[in-house]
Amino acid sequence: MLLLILGWYPLPDALVRSLEDRYEAPAGDLSGYSGLVVLGGAFRRDDGRGHGQIALGCAGERVVVPVPIMNQYPHMKLLFTGGDASIFRSRQQPEADVARAYFERMGTDMARVLTESKSRNTYENATLSRDVPGVDPGKPWLLVTSAVHMPRAYATFRKAGWNVTPYPVDYDTTVGQSWLGYGLYDGVTAWQTALREYLGLAFYRLAGRL
Repeated sequence: MLLLILGWYPLPDALVRSLEDRYEAPAGDLSGYSGLVVLGGAFRRDDGRGHGQIALGCAGERVVVPVPIMNQYPHMKLLFTGGDASIFRSRQQPEADVARAYFERMGTDMARVLTESKSRNTYENATLSRDVPGVDPGKPWLLVTSAVHMPRAYATFRKAGWNVTPYPVDYDTTVGQSWLGYGLYDGVTAWQTALREYLGLAFYRLAGRL
C-alpha cells in the first residue's frame, strides 16, 4: 500500500504545482531592475570527475537563465548567494566560488558579478546578502530561484527588507498531468520536493522568518 501511495505521483505533483504557480516571471522590459539575486543550489559539488568541467545540477536553470538577461541589460548587477550547505564541516569550496568561475566562462562581465559565500540556507541568503559591498536591497531586484522554492524565498527576502520581484525558473511539473500516472521514482522525487518546501514554509513561519 505504501509503495502504491509513493508511486502515484499525480498527488505530490499537484502539491508541487500549487507552489510553482504562485508567481510568474515579469515579461517585457526589465530595464527598471538594478540586478538579479540568484540563489545557490544550481551546481553539482564536483568538477566533472576531475575533467575541469563545471557540472550543473537539476536546478541549473538558476544560473542559465540570468546569462542572456545580463547580456541584454548591461546596467544590471548579478548577486549570487550561496556557501557550503553541508551539515557536517567539509572542505568543499563555497558554491559562490563555483558560480564566479561559471559566469566567467559564460563571458559575463565579472565587474558586474557580486557573490556572497557564507550562507547555508534561504534565510541566510536573504540576511547575509544585504551586507555585500555594492548591494542596495532597497532598489528593485529580480529574485531568481526554482519555481517551487519561490514562495519561501520571496517571503523570506521581503521580510529581510529586500525590494524583490519573483523571477521563477526550473519548473518540475508539466502541462496536462494525468491523474492515472504511476512511477515509483517520479513519485518519491515529487514527494521529497513537496515535503521539503511545505515543511520549510511551516518552519520559517514559526521561526518568524516570513
